[in-house]
Amino acid sequence: MKKEGGKIVRFVSWNVNGLRAIVGKGFMENFEKLDADIFCLQETKLQEGQIDLDLPGYRQYWCYADKKGYSGTAVFTKKEPLSVSYGMGVDVHDHEGRLITLEFEDFWFITVYVPNSQNELKRLDYRMEWEADFLEYIKKLDSVKPVIFCGDLNVAHEEIDLKNPKTNRKNAGFTDEERACMTRLLDSGFTDTFRYFYPDKADVYSWWSYRFNARAKNAGWRIDYFITSKRLDDRLADALIHTDIEGSDHCPVELLIKD
Repeated sequence: MKKEGGKIVRFVSWNVNGLRAIVGKGFMENFEKLDADIFCLQETKLQEGQIDLDLPGYRQYWCYADKKGYSGTAVFTKKEPLSVSYGMGVDVHDHEGRLITLEFEDFWFITVYVPNSQNELKRLDYRMEWEADFLEYIKKLDSVKPVIFCGDLNVAHEEIDLKNPKTNRKNAGFTDEERACMTRLLDSGFTDTFRYFYPDKADVYSWWSYRFNARAKNAGWRIDYFITSKRLDDRLADALIHTDIEGSDHCPVELLIKD
């Protein structure tokens, strides 16, 4: 997709819920079809040396959890970054492979897999610590240059962002506390790019439970995002959710910006 007056840069993010499993379900075909300039993964669920992806033209950056078969993120980029860092420099958060930051000339790019608050909200208190520290981290980066971040943020922000808001009000991903954190983040100078283009679009989700035939019924949640510094709003070209692409319980999400 080209726009008058410049190139379009294409970013894709996908929680693959186990990269080794999805490679056998058409992952490479979808990777090539999406043809992103930067392609990010969450929940890779592997350790170094457990997979060898042949991605000609891409530099690969991987962040692994200490715990085997858990969490994990990756970024594949056509353009070489100025620098790359792993984690946010806070030890309590930096053992689960959840965060990769790439620095480019005119923006920071982050892929992130936000901790799930879990059944009975066992990890909600920790999640609140993460949220506070992550917001501080991206605000610090944003004070230097604009930020683009993406991934599975494990929260449906508003009622429009999930099929059954009333019955999920106190469940992980739709608690008042998690939603308030997302509001606070956006109010700190950031844009939810999908809602920027489609403020009232309902019934478009990025994750469906494997239970209850949820995907066939489209009983889903929009918990995968591209968030950008508000001062990039005039460079935003489109935000897409590829609900037709299968292989994981999540589908890929995409951001197009003007170079």
